[in-house]
Amino acid sequence: MVESSGEGPVRADARRSLVALLEAAKDVFAISGVDAPVRMIAEKAGVGIGTVYRHFPQRSDLIAAVFRNEVDACANAASVMSAQHAPGEALDRWLKRFIDFVATKRGFSAALHSGDPAYEQLPNYFMDRLAPALDGLLKAAAMTGEIRSDVEPVDLLLAIARLCSSDDKGGITKQSRRMVALLIDGLRQRAPLP
Repeated sequence: MVESSGEGPVRADARRSLVALLEAAKDVFAISGVDAPVRMIAEKAGVGIGTVYRHFPQRSDLIAAVFRNEVDACANAASVMSAQHAPGEALDRWLKRFIDFVATKRGFSAALHSGDPAYEQLPNYFMDRLAPALDGLLKAAAMTGEIRSDVEPVDLLLAIARLCSSDDKGGITKQSRRMVALLIDGLRQRAPLP
């Protein structure tokens, strides 16, 4: 869900600007970090600096909105993948999507752990959106006997996040991907049919 820090409904043209702004901010943050000049974000989005500040009066508002937007996209992908793939395949695809999400959010870490009150609710938002999404995938795969049934979604989310370390380009290292693959393979052990 795309959001700004303003109140009330958003006009269609303002909504398009907001979507472009959040996408541009995500891209700029991935390359230049969350301290990148607002001018760069505005230029990439094709909007004026005033538009950025109208939607997000503080930099922290923009950072939090980009983070929430990306969490929502990752969470929403679970139902899409469930509808398009068998349970085990949907789980595997979503976990790979989550790994990519973790990789792109490394730059947010310093800001999110800065003690700024603007970010206090984001860890809860992360878990409140992603744990239920993963839980549905885990339960569906467990019902078909593709994975063990005793996996807690919060444990798996945190384990993957902790295993993922970034390379010098901001992506996940090959070693991290191998370790996560081993972890995911471990889900398939002792997977009795229900």
